[in-house]
Amino acid sequence: MPTLLNPRHPAQGLLKLLCAVLVLTGCGGGGGTGSSSGGTTATAFAAGPITGFGSIIVRGVRFDDSSARVTDDDGSARNSADLKLGMMAEIESAGITSDSSGSHAKASEIRFGSEIVGPVFSVAGDGSSLVVLGETVQVTPTTLFDEHLVGGLAALVPGTSVVEVHGLLDVASGLYTATRIELRTAPSFYKLRGAVSGIDKTAHTFKIGTGTETISYAAIAATVPSTLDNDLLVRVKLQTTEVAGQWIATLVTPAVHKVDDHDEAEIEGTITASSFATDKMFSVNGIAVNAVNAAFPNGTDGIVLGARVEVHGSIVGGVVVATRVDVETEQQREAEGFELHGAISSLDSAAQTFVLRGMTVNFGGRNVEFKNGSAADLANGRQVEVKGARSADGTTLTATRISFEN
Repeated sequence: MPTLLNPRHPAQGLLKLLCAVLVLTGCGGGGGTGSSSGGTTATAFAAGPITGFGSIIVRGVRFDDSSARVTDDDGSARNSADLKLGMMAEIESAGITSDSSGSHAKASEIRFGSEIVGPVFSVAGDGSSLVVLGETVQVTPTTLFDEHLVGGLAALVPGTSVVEVHGLLDVASGLYTATRIELRTAPSFYKLRGAVSGIDKTAHTFKIGTGTETISYAAIAATVPSTLDNDLLVRVKLQTTEVAGQWIATLVTPAVHKVDDHDEAEIEGTITASSFATDKMFSVNGIAVNAVNAAFPNGTDGIVLGARVEVHGSIVGGVVVATRVDVETEQQREAEGFELHGAISSLDSAAQTFVLRGMTVNFGGRNVEFKNGSAADLANGRQVEVKGARSADGTTLTATRISFEN
């Protein structure tokens, strides 16, 4: 396998991130369905933010989650009701099929997790960012907020509010881009997922990325990964109270796991490591990608650390063998919007809102397109497909098209 070099540290040799993947080989981290070798049916893997429901939509594929096993990043059993728009998810499924209504697959495993759980230190006056547990989190026009945060960032109280941030990490800048922000009440632990920096192996402390907070792993030094060092992507659980100016780690684990072989792969995320200039290798969200034979429809200039990309291909030996790589822009993501399918509930004709899959939808806009019906046909229990964009405060969906399905 080609060596992945971190451009910030070109002399390091084998990238520590890839080491973590190799260490976990055979550990069952993927928990998957296996490959299609030996005559078994085709399988697929998808990773990225949840952009719709009816079942669950990731990377434009509608996954039937009716019989899927759902877990969080602790491996604890959850259910489909815990999945929300904007959460980052990994899905293992049967092969993807396409027809006139789009792409479909039956999911067998769904995993979801967040980047940060912690107290809000500050909120930017222009609403573009916030600082959570010492880490800077960017807010974009596609960042969603849960219904308890009416007003979006304006609902947060620095020094009091605790939030959970779902999103993507830019390892080049150390910034996180939030895809979803949720309010948390008295969590049992705080959490950070990011790249180790400033490690002191004598004092047993480190920081995460460009964050300001010092983390002590002295109490668990005997149990941390042997590969623990600067630039390793880790997931850290912390006590919720500082001790002598340090946050006390209760768990430190590699933030990537082995990905099982699959015939198809659809991955959306940020480039977290790269030696692309020398051997066409890079990693997305910590997953190794071989792009030697890939097509690049919008060029390769954007294949840099921190870039958000979409990768299409297959997975062989835990590495995504890419056939196509697209660089994404925020404008493209905003234009794609969100999609919901399901039965209308809590219809409020006066307010021109209803609830669909737990999300409030506003249909009062002037440019709403109705298909197979009109606003007068909206009723509780009616099955509809809604496409739309997030509202100004990010807590609701502003419909751009409503299609009646029955």
